[in-house]
Amino acid sequence: MPCLVTVGGFFGDEGKGKIIAYLAKKDNPVIAVRGGVGPNAGHTFAFEGKEYKVRMLPSAALNPSTRLLIGAGVLVNPQVLLKEIEMFKADDRTYVDSQCGIIEQSHIDRDKNEDHLKGKIGTTGTGTGPANADRALRTLKLARDAPELSLFIEDVSNSVNFALENKERVLVEGTQGTYLSLYHGGYPFVTSKDVTASGICSDIGIGPKKVDDVLAVFKAYVTRVGGGPLTNELSEEEAKRRGWMEFGSVTGRQRRAAPFDFELAKKSIRVNSATQIAVTKLDVMFPSCAGIRQYEKIPTDAKKFIEEIEGELGVKVTLIGTGPDLDDIVDRR
Repeated sequence: MPCLVTVGGFFGDEGKGKIIAYLAKKDNPVIAVRGGVGPNAGHTFAFEGKEYKVRMLPSAALNPSTRLLIGAGVLVNPQVLLKEIEMFKADDRTYVDSQCGIIEQSHIDRDKNEDHLKGKIGTTGTGTGPANADRALRTLKLARDAPELSLFIEDVSNSVNFALENKERVLVEGTQGTYLSLYHGGYPFVTSKDVTASGICSDIGIGPKKVDDVLAVFKAYVTRVGGGPLTNELSEEEAKRRGWMEFGSVTGRQRRAAPFDFELAKKSIRVNSATQIAVTKLDVMFPSCAGIRQYEKIPTDAKKFIEEIEGELGVKVTLIGTGPDLDDIVDRR
């Protein structure tokens, strides 16, 4: 469909980067546009043996024919963005909305030194919370005032809406996860804005009737970084035994782990109006699935798990991640 919005179903870390990168390669969208918070989100994907990490550009960066846009609701750290533009040789196809907020060193310092944010909440220390606070106070510097970004400034909302009016394929990328939403997550252990599908659409400036599909991404188990409750949280030893021990792509901190939470997933489907589900890291939960790319070849126990998700949530699982490489995907669309 022309407009697909991808969001995290749990607490972030669901593997959205891999899914977006796969869709960009497979579906060849004209535009990939990023909503969400800012460089506190790290999206990771691997292709042909090389691992890539992005914190500012859309995860579609590997597709050289896709325009890479950043919506007005996203906070930009110019240094991080310019480094990624150089890494992907994307200077002629990257565009930043003039109304993106700019993270400055003072925001990073406040984030790292504020006991409540760093100590209790466990933020990433990237300056996004203080920058969004300044935006609410209407004192934040915007991208249109940043000389180093002058070559990349565009009205992203106009560009995306124009593409959709011309029936061009647009891939919308969310960040974090539903339960890190400032409004719908477990406050105060949340990020500094709404990151559900509605919030992501607002970030880039498209109305809800422009969206054709919403893809909610869930990992085969649940992880989260930082403070806040985590139902049925495993001990560090048990997480390690199951192979579920992971580390955050921005902070390097160990992620806490728990089994797949059907109740959280149900609400996530409802809040995001999800029409499709992606399940990542099935190979970690069921090692016999590693590298499989046809659904018929998935072992019975893993199939039962996928069928249970579909039965409980009432939405089809269209994409299944079975390994770290971009193409380690079962595509059931």
